[in-house]
Amino acid sequence: MIAFLKGMLAGKTATTAYIEVNGVGFAVGMSQASLSKLPELGGPVQVHTYLQVREDEMSLYGFLSLEEQALFEQLIGVSGIGPKVALAALSAFPSPQALAAAIAAQDVAAVQRIPGVGKKTASRIILELKGSLDHGLDQLFGADGSPAAPAAASGAELAGAREALLSMGFTPAEVDLSLKGAAEDADTEALLKYALKRLGTA
Repeated sequence: MIAFLKGMLAGKTATTAYIEVNGVGFAVGMSQASLSKLPELGGPVQVHTYLQVREDEMSLYGFLSLEEQALFEQLIGVSGIGPKVALAALSAFPSPQALAAAIAAQDVAAVQRIPGVGKKTASRIILELKGSLDHGLDQLFGADGSPAAPAAASGAELAGAREALLSMGFTPAEVDLSLKGAAEDADTEALLKYALKRLGTA
C-alpha cells in the first residue's frame, strides 16, 4: 500500500496533481482546497495517499492532512458515494473539520451544498456518519494519532477478518462499518460472513 508520496510537483489540473518521485510520475486526485495549497511547479510536496483498486483500474488520491484522508475514507464508505463526490465534499467546505461539524450537527442544508448531492443523499451521509463524527474528527483517531480501529470483536479474529475484507477490495471505511456491532466472541469466519452480509455480497 502507498501510504504517502514525497517528491516534486510536476504539474496540476483542476482535479489532479502530478507528483514526480525519483523519476516516476504519479497522477493524484485531490480536493480543490488541497490543490490550492500546493507549491509552485517544481516545488517539494508530500501528500498522504489512498489507493483505490478496482477490477479495471487503480486510482490514487492525495491529502495534505490525515484528517482530510480519514474523512475521505469515511465518505466513500457511505452507500452511493464515490471518490469524486467525496473530493467534492472536501472542496465544498473550508476545512475537514467544518464538514465533520456539519454532519455531526445533522445540517442537511449545509451538506446539500456539495456538488452532485441532493437532499436524499445529504440525509444518507448524515445518517451513516453522524455517529462517527459526534465529537469531531478526533473520534477517527487513536491516542497515538493513528486511524482508530473499529471497536467490536476480539483482536486477532477482527484483524484477520479486516485484512481479508481489505484484500477483497473493500475500502477501510466500508470494512469498519461492516464490522461494527459484531459479536465479541465471533471467530474470523463468522466475522467475514457478518461483514459480507452487511456489505450486500452474501
